[in-house]
Amino acid sequence: MDTKEYIESGILELYVYGLLSEVENIEVSTMAKNHPEINDEIIAIEKGIVALSSSFSPFHSVANFEKIKAKLELKHSGVIQMKPAANWQQYMGWAAAIVLMIGIGYQYQKLGQTNDNIVTIGIEKEKLNQELNLLEQKNKAVETSLAVIRDDKNTVVLLSGQAVDPKSSAKIYWNKETKVVYVDAKGLPEPPKGMVYQVWALKLNPLTPTSIGLLENFDSNNQKIFAVDDANYAEAFGITLEPAGGSLSPTMEQLYTLGKV
Repeated sequence: MDTKEYIESGILELYVYGLLSEVENIEVSTMAKNHPEINDEIIAIEKGIVALSSSFSPFHSVANFEKIKAKLELKHSGVIQMKPAANWQQYMGWAAAIVLMIGIGYQYQKLGQTNDNIVTIGIEKEKLNQELNLLEQKNKAVETSLAVIRDDKNTVVLLSGQAVDPKSSAKIYWNKETKVVYVDAKGLPEPPKGMVYQVWALKLNPLTPTSIGLLENFDSNNQKIFAVDDANYAEAFGITLEPAGGSLSPTMEQLYTLGKV
């Protein structure tokens, strides 16, 4: 067996730990004297063990540590013999250090799991808050719709379907005292992409249309109740389908609903 295989066999660690028989100790000591690399490896193992035990072990006094340190600082002409019977407290220190390291690793793992749980809880909380806000918005929209429909001071104008879509319908809720106007567009089909419904207040003689608002975000408005501008003493109302952003004047070919006050 060459020196590399001898070092990698693990016998040097057992030697340093004091776990070999007397015959095996003599063999390792002889190898160390004849092979400097083996002697250097033994010294390295001793230093590593002392460093580990001095960092973690509660069993070493300052005096014991200084003794070990002084021995390690000597120029080794031979190998320090370690008798297991006389060093059982040091082994206890190493064992305690290993147990402590395992415990620290376990606590670090648990800390990581706790942090992951905190992040997960935070994400779930944010989702719940978003859902709550959405429910509050929907509830507010429902309350607004009910308040509009139940207001006895509202003038209700029925808008019937026109040639482009006879099945269409809508309602205008107009409070002439508060100047508040709402449109119930439940009877209108979904507008095509890039198009929007535009509401017009009409003077009939002469025919004068005035835009009072757009029914924007039609698909996301579940109640299909839209607030628009004051009707300016309108005599009729009409709703046309216009390009996004609205038009200056109504496109009569796209007149969906119309009704007199």
